Amino acid sequence: MQPLIFTRLEFWVFFAIVMAVFSMVYKNKSIRNAWLFAVSLFFYWTTSGFFISILLFSTISDYLIGFRIADAKTKGAKKTWLALSIFLNLFMLVYFKYAYFFTSSINNAFGTHFEVTNHFAYMTNYILESGFRVDSILLPVGISFFTFQTMSYAIDIYKGNVKPVKNIVDFGFYVSFFPQLVAGPIVRAADFIPQLYKEYKLTKEQFGLAVFWILNGLVKKIFLADYIASNFNDRIFSNPLGYTGFEGLMALYGYSLQVYADFSGYTDMAIGVALLMGFQLPQNFNSPYKADSTGNFWRRWHISLSTWLKDYLYIPMGGNRGGSVFTFVMLSICLSFIAMLSASLVVSGAIVAAVVVALLLARFIPTFKVWLITNINVMLTMLIGGLWHGASWNFVVWGGLNGLGIVVYKLWRKISPWESKDTWYKRAWAIFLTFNFITFTRIWFRSESFEKASQLISQIQDNFGIELAPDILTGFWKVFTVMFAGYLIHWLPTSIKDWYRKTFIKAPMAVQIIISFVTIVLLYQVISSDMQPFIYFQF
Repeated sequence: MQPLIFTRLEFWVFFAIVMAVFSMVYKNKSIRNAWLFAVSLFFYWTTSGFFISILLFSTISDYLIGFRIADAKTKGAKKTWLALSIFLNLFMLVYFKYAYFFTSSINNAFGTHFEVTNHFAYMTNYILESGFRVDSILLPVGISFFTFQTMSYAIDIYKGNVKPVKNIVDFGFYVSFFPQLVAGPIVRAADFIPQLYKEYKLTKEQFGLAVFWILNGLVKKIFLADYIASNFNDRIFSNPLGYTGFEGLMALYGYSLQVYADFSGYTDMAIGVALLMGFQLPQNFNSPYKADSTGNFWRRWHISLSTWLKDYLYIPMGGNRGGSVFTFVMLSICLSFIAMLSASLVVSGAIVAAVVVALLLARFIPTFKVWLITNINVMLTMLIGGLWHGASWNFVVWGGLNGLGIVVYKLWRKISPWESKDTWYKRAWAIFLTFNFITFTRIWFRSESFEKASQLISQIQDNFGIELAPDILTGFWKVFTVMFAGYLIHWLPTSIKDWYRKTFIKAPMAVQIIISFVTIVLLYQVISSDMQPFIYFQF
């Protein structure tokens, strides 16, 4: 069974069947939700096979724990049940995503020879007499997204923001809703669950908007992301030493466009598909390369994750008001994680020394203490955001650099004569600096290893090859034309984007059909023979 991916014909056949049955049952909300829950499970099964059991376990456990949190008579009991929910979700996430990391770290530190064993596969084989491999652990698609989603449900019940969902089918539908299941956006229970009980309504304007977002996402994914990746970026990043530094630099700019078009393209299509079924998903991107600071960038990029980390990590640690016990617990965990990742006594010693020096400075310099406590929450949030993507030095450096960018900007804006941004050129300069800084950090996000990231930097520094630039630009003119078009569209004023979106929405149905048909035909003329998977499927 081929995975049902938005760019494949099989998905749209599947979706046509979903909507055909949906049109017959939508008036009965219970049957409608049950039908969409069932097809969502089927969708996930085509993507991840027997890992559907992990999704079901997360669904059932948090459904039951939600009632226990709500019914608990004391705050201590509520905290205990909440801790169980967080433990179970994080255990699954850590087991499947970081098992190899912890095993190799222990082996390197103590000279042991432990091997990874898939205990879930072992139990499945024992119970069902199946033949799953037990000597490797594969990452279930979307596990980072649905575990964060179910954790937020338990936390929101604890805070009193939502009440437990009475029907397990309705709750299962919330957790597994197929448009956003495998790559987000992360949906809050308070935002989505009330929609389960609303009457289905789809106006002409909503239909036009849904079709627009689907077409917009397909253009981003196929015409921009996949074309640039297949014809340029993948070649450079797979072998940085085989290309000049100029080509490496252009690949970085190409990747910044690729990852945005790929991820936001998926989100656009997810929003459009969900809207056709009467459900609204949250905005996940807001022209992030128009950001004029690193902090502003993270308010525009992967908004559902950024706000999740802010609400459930940054603010509980104290936010910009100061530190807390939670701050120091997370700091200890994060530093221990980095020390294990290094598997080096030198790095571990350096971490301990840095902590001691910071504590001494904070003890004797009050202003430094205030600054340290205020900004340590930012750095921790960004480091954990980096490690959410994977356990490697690449993601530690990437997350750390983004955190550092936010902290440095908070200092710079106090003395910067440009901070007012009261003229277009001041704002343009701030956007230019922010965009290039974010692109620079992508060296570590995209590179397959820390070694290849270093190779790419080395080529840019020592073998730039500017004299070959005219030949490179000529040889890859199609790719660079697509890149130029992509960035031009991204940086268009919001008013222009609103205008052509509203024009499409208000157009007669016949015009919308013609535009859709022509767009799809043209897109599939440029599609690569081997379709690129969505980048965030790996997280």
